[in-house]
Amino acid sequence: MSEIHGEESPDTTLRRFLDSGVIRLQICGDCGRQIFPPRVLCPRCGGVKLVWSLIAGDGTVYSTTVVRRRVDRGGDYNVCIVELDEGARMLSRVNDVEPTSVQIGDRVQAVIDSIDDRPVLAFVRKSEADS
Repeated sequence: MSEIHGEESPDTTLRRFLDSGVIRLQICGDCGRQIFPPRVLCPRCGGVKLVWSLIAGDGTVYSTTVVRRRVDRGGDYNVCIVELDEGARMLSRVNDVEPTSVQIGDRVQAVIDSIDDRPVLAFVRKSEADS
């Protein structure tokens, strides 16, 4: 686990980690819950002892849908909820496949991607050999 970063907002801290190529999420020091999106207190127990911990980033697609857009606006993309093996659920996307091929139960791995030059957490499908 790492230190808590002073007075900056949890979102700023997450972005700073992602900018540096590191994926960390908050863990509650009181109840052990992994927290996403970043917060100033634990949504389960109200604890404020939140520390940033490296994550493995392995997860499973819990829910998925396809957002339809015109081709001249970038085309279709998927939006999914991924349940990390460590516990948190996050709204994200799976990058390496056609939007309609993302399936509930797919095994995925967290990666750092960029949208409008801002780092974001996204996922890629894990191969059978990685599972």
